[in-house]
Amino acid sequence: MTTLEMPRWRTDDLYAGLDDTNFTADLSAIQTGVTELETLFDDLDIRQSAPVTAATLDRVLDAMNALTARRLPLGSYINAFTSVDSRNALAQQKMGELVTATLPIGPLRSRLTAWLGGLTDDALSALLADSQTARDHEHFIRKSVKYARHQMTPPEEDLAARLHPSAGGGWTKLHGNYTSQLTGEYRGQPLPVTTLRGMQSDPDETVRKDAFDAEIAAWKTAEMVCAACMNGVKGEQGTLAARRGFADAVEPSLLMNGIDRQTLDAMQAAVVRSLPDFHRYYRAKAKALGKAKLDWWDITAPAGQSATEWTYGAGMKFVEEQFRTYSAKLGDFAARAFREDWVDAGPRDGKRGGAFCMGWEGDASRIMMNHAPSLDSVSTLAHELGHGYHNLVKAARTPLQKETPMTLAETASIFCETIIQNAAQAGAQGAEKLYVLETQLLGSSQVVVDIHSRFLFEQAVFEKRAQRDLTPQELCDLMTWAQREAYGDTIATLHPYMWAVKPHYYGMQFYNYPYTFGLLFGLGVYAQYVQARSEGREAEFQAKYDDLLASTGLGDARSLAQRFGIDLHAPDFWEGSLNVIRAQIDEYVRTVGA
Repeated sequence: MTTLEMPRWRTDDLYAGLDDTNFTADLSAIQTGVTELETLFDDLDIRQSAPVTAATLDRVLDAMNALTARRLPLGSYINAFTSVDSRNALAQQKMGELVTATLPIGPLRSRLTAWLGGLTDDALSALLADSQTARDHEHFIRKSVKYARHQMTPPEEDLAARLHPSAGGGWTKLHGNYTSQLTGEYRGQPLPVTTLRGMQSDPDETVRKDAFDAEIAAWKTAEMVCAACMNGVKGEQGTLAARRGFADAVEPSLLMNGIDRQTLDAMQAAVVRSLPDFHRYYRAKAKALGKAKLDWWDITAPAGQSATEWTYGAGMKFVEEQFRTYSAKLGDFAARAFREDWVDAGPRDGKRGGAFCMGWEGDASRIMMNHAPSLDSVSTLAHELGHGYHNLVKAARTPLQKETPMTLAETASIFCETIIQNAAQAGAQGAEKLYVLETQLLGSSQVVVDIHSRFLFEQAVFEKRAQRDLTPQELCDLMTWAQREAYGDTIATLHPYMWAVKPHYYGMQFYNYPYTFGLLFGLGVYAQYVQARSEGREAEFQAKYDDLLASTGLGDARSLAQRFGIDLHAPDFWEGSLNVIRAQIDEYVRTVGA
């Protein structure tokens, strides 16, 4: 398929268009619903220090769930237009209307948190005994109690929530819209930066280098805008973290991601210990490419050769077939996603880079990606379908029960990606084997090594941003410093503008290490699947696994991991998952002969 022939996601099953009268009516109804929720909060006196009764809690949580259930499909519908065409003025307008209409939800959530924060252990026990709704939302309530310890005064929280769309949220929107339209000149032809980045996976090094040079030149023209966005987002986040009494900028992300500092430290220490092994991979890859050292444009270069032409059509077929080797349910799910046009597959001008999955309506999802003819892109498709499967199995939960921390949100995606990559590796020999190993290690190294560089960079940015705005050159210098810390001396030419490339920096803080957690946790769970399969306990594992996915909004990461006998504080767990990758590196080095 050409880019133009690749499927685009279906939107008319929700509304006929952005000018559909039903869409307009539902958007208007959301505003009315928000007003009614505000009135309910006032009538029930939902505020700090007010008593929490079972009857009041039931009404509040039911109303919050009902409004959220109506709001989420509207947001996804509008995002289905803005994410693939940032020039769509009507979609941008409608997104602005939705943001404005739902703006009071933030302050209401803060009021709810402050109200629940006053619960003592005895009061919470009594509440759980009296209310089924409370029991169903116990994790949400306990999480709110923890959040309440770090809230500012109610007026301050109200103001912060109302200012966010014009502050950090506005900078985030600007970065997304501006960079989605950014182009660079490649051999006399203007191309989107997403296309230029994709070309850095070309077998021809001259193509990769010219595309890299064009991309860097494009980011140079955007550096002032992106630096302003970075300073705006990190300035707001750092200020609020300090005002809320957090020890540092990392601590709010721990609460948001459902882990503690000991878990993060154990994982990060294991990552640092693994870096020399990844450096062996980079040196072996340089040898495979006939170079002394890799340049940045070589990191995603193919190694080996695949007899399969990984078109999008071939990828769909392969994913469905391999998902069926795990279970009929997973295979049927993939078939449904393709049949019902859930995927917007190809890159194009105005479409944002990367890939994501978002909930749609009911148990359906929508997936955006930028397919290139490679096993890596097929793995991305499987990864995002994993998120969709996660949405499927937790569909029966209430919106508040579905709120999943990023650490656990990556479990199903990594699991599904592993199914695909292991299937491609089975029976592969020679150049094909090297190609598959390269795909596996490229993905793992990005999530371990490059994510580590992003974590280090963001830590440094927060520290320095607390003093003043950072210049584009300072951001570039911090980026290359972090890359050297992670990649060592294995990369000759670095990418100083990765801080502008990655949209993750412009959203929630530390939108990086949860990917590493997801990879290593997903590999640990997959290892248990392999053991269960060898013992004839596949059905038992599948039921337990689906229950885990359905419960990711019902407990923190450590308590849910314990269902599989995993201790997230134990270095051995993290080392065990990294040993899976080390074995692949050993095989890669042997195959290359390095």
